[in-house]
Amino acid sequence: MPSVDELMAELEATRRRLDEVTSKVASNDEKMRQTHRRELRLLQAETLDALIFALTEGLRVSYGLEHVNLVLCDPDHDIRHLLLANGTPAEDFGHLLMVEAMTGLAPQYISLRRPWLGAFAHCDHQLICPGAGGIKSIALIPLTHRQKLLGSINLCSADPQRFTPAHATDFLAHLGVIASFCVENAINRARLMRSGFTDVLTGWHNRRYLTVRLGEELARARRDCARLVCLMLDIDHFKRVNDNWGHAAGDAVLREIAQRIESQVRASDVAARYGGEEFVVLLPGTDVGSALLLAERIRKSVSATPIDLPNGEGVTITASIGISEVQPAPEAEDLKTIGDSLIARADVALYAAKAAGRDRVIVEAA
Repeated sequence: MPSVDELMAELEATRRRLDEVTSKVASNDEKMRQTHRRELRLLQAETLDALIFALTEGLRVSYGLEHVNLVLCDPDHDIRHLLLANGTPAEDFGHLLMVEAMTGLAPQYISLRRPWLGAFAHCDHQLICPGAGGIKSIALIPLTHRQKLLGSINLCSADPQRFTPAHATDFLAHLGVIASFCVENAINRARLMRSGFTDVLTGWHNRRYLTVRLGEELARARRDCARLVCLMLDIDHFKRVNDNWGHAAGDAVLREIAQRIESQVRASDVAARYGGEEFVVLLPGTDVGSALLLAERIRKSVSATPIDLPNGEGVTITASIGISEVQPAPEAEDLKTIGDSLIARADVALYAAKAAGRDRVIVEAA
């Protein structure tokens, strides 16, 4: 029969084991709660750019890591265009890497279906983690859709023991599933939003989009004490095209004119079909002199060569352009009225160009 001391020792050992199990359960509970909080933040991201931030800086802070970056495969530049249409170009995200193919970036991508944890090797991981210095271990979390690798979340640590092959990957695998769903959902939502802002005929943004972006650009101009210039373009004698060759010809002319304008504007400019045969281009951070040069290039591009019509004929088109500008005061509050005035003044300048004989550019009277 065990002695009292032996029983006490066994009881103490049992208590220690119970404390260890209790501590481990509490630790796992806390990890589970942290995981739920991370996943909830991803699910709550309402826009593609907000999700990218949550997947990079958000996870970096949450995990207490030195570096986190996101790789997304975008062979058709679809994601790039969606971000650009939202006013947040991919280049604005310091920890986002957009690639056209996943092959050749890292050896792990060949068969990455579950999280890969191990030592950071500069020769293997420099392409997927550009700018990551002093990193000793890394976790690659795959983003997949229908069993196709779409990219990865790369968690980087200066601690060589933070991510090793010996660590369990269940939590990270679940995070990857949630993140994959969120990326696909955010892309689809952005596509849907863009469809509501797109003119079906020309593929350009529509008047609704212009209204939203005008408010954003005015707010930015107010903040930066910068100018915003508006170009309003109208196709000369457009009614004659419809009357002489039909609406199919008119549609062909509108599509071609949109392409010719687009070939001249910058990626940072905001271009939209305003309605009918009118187009508007907003030029952030631009003075009237530079806007006048751009407007002349657009005007010459429009009439440079005949436009091919569906019946095989060609027609030379000219355009008239009106220019207005504004520099919102730092204390300005009613940006809607300022925006309405900017458009209206460009419209007045446009009709002055029409009255002066068409095929010309007029800047609003000072």
